[in-house]
Amino acid sequence: MSATAVHSLWTTAADPIAKIDAPKIEYGQLAPTLIIVGAAIVGILIEAFVPRKSRYYAQMFVSVVAIAAAFAAVVALAADGYGTTKAQIAAMGAIAVDGPALFLQGTILLAALVGLFTFAERRLDPEVHGNRVDSFAAQAASVPGSESEKAAVKAGFTTTEVFPLLLFAVAGMLIFPAANDLLTLFVALEVLSLPLYLLCALARRKRLMSQEAAVKYFLLGAFASAFTLFGIALLYGYAGSMSYATIAQVVDGTVQDVNPALADTMGNDALLLIGAALLVMGLLFKVGAVPFHMWTPDVYQGAPTPVTGFMAAATKVAAFGALLRLLYVVLPGLRWDWRPVMWAVAIVTMLGGAIVAITQTDIKRLLAYSSIAHAGFILAGVIATTPDGVSSVLFYLAAYSFVTIGAFAVVTLVRDAGGEATHLSKWAGLGRRSPLVAAVFAVFLLAFAGIPLTSGFAGKFAVFKAAAEGGAAPLVVIGVISSAIAAFFYIRVIVLMFFSEPRPEGPTVAVPSPLTMTAIGVGVAVTLVLGVAPQYFLDLAGQAGVFVR
Repeated sequence: MSATAVHSLWTTAADPIAKIDAPKIEYGQLAPTLIIVGAAIVGILIEAFVPRKSRYYAQMFVSVVAIAAAFAAVVALAADGYGTTKAQIAAMGAIAVDGPALFLQGTILLAALVGLFTFAERRLDPEVHGNRVDSFAAQAASVPGSESEKAAVKAGFTTTEVFPLLLFAVAGMLIFPAANDLLTLFVALEVLSLPLYLLCALARRKRLMSQEAAVKYFLLGAFASAFTLFGIALLYGYAGSMSYATIAQVVDGTVQDVNPALADTMGNDALLLIGAALLVMGLLFKVGAVPFHMWTPDVYQGAPTPVTGFMAAATKVAAFGALLRLLYVVLPGLRWDWRPVMWAVAIVTMLGGAIVAITQTDIKRLLAYSSIAHAGFILAGVIATTPDGVSSVLFYLAAYSFVTIGAFAVVTLVRDAGGEATHLSKWAGLGRRSPLVAAVFAVFLLAFAGIPLTSGFAGKFAVFKAAAEGGAAPLVVIGVISSAIAAFFYIRVIVLMFFSEPRPEGPTVAVPSPLTMTAIGVGVAVTLVLGVAPQYFLDLAGQAGVFVR
């Protein structure tokens, strides 16, 4: 082979490399996520360079400012029309900026802000060695009960890393419902999951239980991630692309340019059905739907209560957003295949969560099974496959997230010598000992039960109405029956608090700082406002209910 031939080969091979396009990133439209990621990185630098005494205040300031700024950015984008007329795909096809994405991002940020206040609470535990302490381990790396842990407690250490971890989790959650290709979806899933695994292991009291919860969550989460990734691989083999739009075109049979290397497998229905099933399975795990719910009660019970509240609210919002986008944007052509399966999942989730909750004796496990039942109710709205279905799910998620954080914030207040008193028997007579706390918790329980004049009723009504109009009337009947079963155990707790005698050795109710008071106050306010006058917010969710394709 002559030198010129080699040279010509070399130039033809090298020629396309000169044409790599620089990425076009719409920084303004990605501002909410970028602000949060930037603040999380600043938080890590604070851990490295700021003296230990000042870290708590520095982290708190950075986190609150970042979440508020990101929320302002979401509102600005929505006001500018990116939720409706200007909705588009940003970041070279990776992220959708549209109504559902902005609505869910706003909800996640508000939930994160309220959750952050419960994270920062430092007045509930008695002071240790003259230092105020929070819900998190003094030194996460030390073995529970070891000398190093005792030394860390004595020195008054607090784990301020929880703030950047929270911000990283929020960053993943912001991208998760807005992801517009499968790879972005998976990266967002990992970014939101890994900080949560760590946060679950950081409880100050009952540290072994907390670490057990984190290991369970991590192992089952790794399984779910593996299913998700395998599903992504199969869908890529089916469509020859990671992009939602292209996969939807291949499903519909309207695709124009076929990659010759993938021509043999493209359009193979087995790849599509198995891939879609595995991908949806991964998302149902995050949502906590039966039969992928096994992690929920153990993790909710073992994790520090502020983390449980944040996780229960924000993760559900992000995961349902991703599930909606997947089913409505990528797989609408597969509706006849996924609807019957989702029917089955919704039915067993509603009934399973409600029936098993009756047997629970721990308040955090009871709320965990209640959240499983709620996942079933929300799935009823997903099954509707109408614009009303989308907007009803958005409204339900917004209402549910604040009730959940408020309820778990109340759980942090009821304490005995061993920390939080989560066993139901300890809550007997709480209404006589502390009427205000019991009344507030009763409001949250009534909202969970879906009693009129609470946000829970407005949300359930919207979801069931959408499901009935979407042709899923039998599902609504089962949903109403599950709601009735669920109402039994919520009202049982209210009866226990107000109509039983308080025990002499019962728990005390801690007086929180303004942070937790704010969290609980916001929860009550949202619950009542969305219950009494939901129309404005229903309209808002209705305007936001259109996906960009």
